[in-house]
Amino acid sequence: MNLTFTFSGVASTIYIGEAIGDIHAIIGDIAGGARLLVCDENTAGIAAKIVASGQTQGAQAMAQPCGICALPDGESAKNWANAEKILKAAIDAGLGRDGVFIGVGGGVITDMTAFVASVYMRGAKLALVPTTLLGMVDAAVGGKTGFDLFGIKNCIGTFYPSPLIIMSLESLSTLPGREWKSGFAELLKTAVLDADDGFLDRVGRLSDAFSSPDFPANLLQDNFLRGELLACIARSVEIKGRVVEEDPEETGTRRRLLNLGHTFGHALEASAGLGLLTHGEAVAWGIARACELGQSLGVTSAGRAEKIMRLLDSFGYETRAPHPNMKDTGRFMDALFNDKKKKAGKLTFIVPERRGCGAVFIEKNEKTERERIIHIINGGAT
Repeated sequence: MNLTFTFSGVASTIYIGEAIGDIHAIIGDIAGGARLLVCDENTAGIAAKIVASGQTQGAQAMAQPCGICALPDGESAKNWANAEKILKAAIDAGLGRDGVFIGVGGGVITDMTAFVASVYMRGAKLALVPTTLLGMVDAAVGGKTGFDLFGIKNCIGTFYPSPLIIMSLESLSTLPGREWKSGFAELLKTAVLDADDGFLDRVGRLSDAFSSPDFPANLLQDNFLRGELLACIARSVEIKGRVVEEDPEETGTRRRLLNLGHTFGHALEASAGLGLLTHGEAVAWGIARACELGQSLGVTSAGRAEKIMRLLDSFGYETRAPHPNMKDTGRFMDALFNDKKKKAGKLTFIVPERRGCGAVFIEKNEKTERERIIHIINGGAT
């Protein structure tokens, strides 16, 4: 299954399929010189398999020199020091402007690889191979790159769409349960954005498989469930792709809809300590707070909020307020209003509507609205 979008004038083709073995031939079609595969400790084996598969195909696949740069695992690796490590590896591998950076991993790896590609010799070629569910349905799609700095998530970054993104279900077979859970949060987020609740219901049906002791084998080995997962991934990519096409660099309000749960979620990640929670865990908690904010503002109906909360609960997310890892209200609010997406002193909160979502803008210094947010994140306490 292939999907093609145009982001800021760049054609981005996304392959969604079954086997890792298909990857080398697709990457081999990229014209250019040397290649550098960037991975982490968890995906080094997949990167090595891609290189080995390409070498057996000769000039038609990975005939050019190909190096591997392995980073530590986790959000704590998303920093400037590791961006420098990738840059040094690229120079050592002999990459010129015709070289290709290939990011093989989750959102940390694809964000970091894309950022380095965007600044290396003023822009090098790029291919992404997301190996987590979150990477497939969100992080690798749409052209946002970056890393964390000064305790602020994605403080540094660029817009640099990848012309080629390759998604393989085989790469999910060894994904830890917590990372699956993180990815399902982004699937749920995108399903809430959809005007058709059929997608939301479809994602909800996967929660039964997720709660089974046989997970993930039951999901990946059952033909029907595997087909449902592929359909959910494709629908999520399609929704995000179409939104980004309309507003590729978030200059309007359209792309901001993709931030459902993220304004609250990013502040939770930062105030708890980056890396303590997975991105999806924080987003799920943020979606719950967005439902409460929407109800408080009279935008989200009680029935809509209850349906979304039931789905969050079915996947076992922590939705209580205050969150057990939220250190203190002041630290959370500082992180909230340092959000890189604020404009003209206003924060954007995305809240569910009867179908889909809408944006709400809150002034940084508006006392009443600040009190409303504090009330929500503290579970009604002030």
